[in-house]
Amino acid sequence: MVDAAQIRPILDATKNNWVAVREWNGRDLVYFTHLLTWRCGLTKIQYSINSTAVDQNWVFIPCDETSPSPMALPPGQKIYGSFKLNSVQTLTVKITYDDGGVDTVSYQRDAIQIQ
Repeated sequence: MVDAAQIRPILDATKNNWVAVREWNGRDLVYFTHLLTWRCGLTKIQYSINSTAVDQNWVFIPCDETSPSPMALPPGQKIYGSFKLNSVQTLTVKITYDDGGVDTVSYQRDAIQIQ
């Protein structure tokens, strides 16, 4: 079973990669792919745009521990949100581990923007 004890060191080491912002077709796309890959040890992903008051939940499909690849993204898992172009200037993300621990990180757009 994959749990918080296993994924916490990885997520601690990769905080700069938890999320990304990309301009695409006149929209800001905010990607949660990295966190979703490690969702097996998470119970909640929350975020806020241009605020530190984390008030949005990112819905994810729980891990299927019986699967040969439980951490693979399942079909139908939404990996990004779409927002008005240049509207995402800051992003705050809070994760809750399956052991009840939490971690919160705030990002500036230029630090997580991909081309």
